[in-house]
Amino acid sequence: MTERTRLAIIYGSTRPGRLCDRVVNWVARELAHYPLIDIDLIDPLEFDLPFQHDREHPGVAALTARLSEADAFIVVTPEYNHSFTASLKFLLDLVYEPWHGKPVAFVSYGGISGGLRAVEQLRLVFAELHAVTVRDTVSFANPWGRFAEDGTLENPLDARKSLVLLIARLNWWSNALKPARATRPYRSIAA
Repeated sequence: MTERTRLAIIYGSTRPGRLCDRVVNWVARELAHYPLIDIDLIDPLEFDLPFQHDREHPGVAALTARLSEADAFIVVTPEYNHSFTASLKFLLDLVYEPWHGKPVAFVSYGGISGGLRAVEQLRLVFAELHAVTVRDTVSFANPWGRFAEDGTLENPLDARKSLVLLIARLNWWSNALKPARATRPYRSIAA
């Protein structure tokens, strides 16, 4: 039996006029067709996050609570200067335990590489956060002009096929890891 998956989609950009809004809208609209997925959009701009690392800050507590509820994550990330954004790194570093023992997938966008250099660096960060990254990605090379304001994608067939595979594998990991976390919480593992 397959259980419901609580999926958090995380915005990887906080820049004004960000393309991230359109890409997230496309992902969320595509995943709305999956009846066993509950989507929570995590936009760093919606939290009153501090300017420095302060895990006691109310905005961090709210972010931690939302991330803790998720069974799996999709990070929508741009590539800036061959890497992911400073705002995304800050968000990842603000919390620790909510990532443990959970799967993470990526939808990326950028220039000629489609954001894949950012994704490769994010895999290293999530390994340190004790998360499992899904190999499959959805990547948009030179996406400017392909997304309408509401997230409608021009020529979506290939991206949709990639997203179907990504979500199938993310869901597999979620269904495997959720009972493992329930049986033995990840924080209980000690050397």
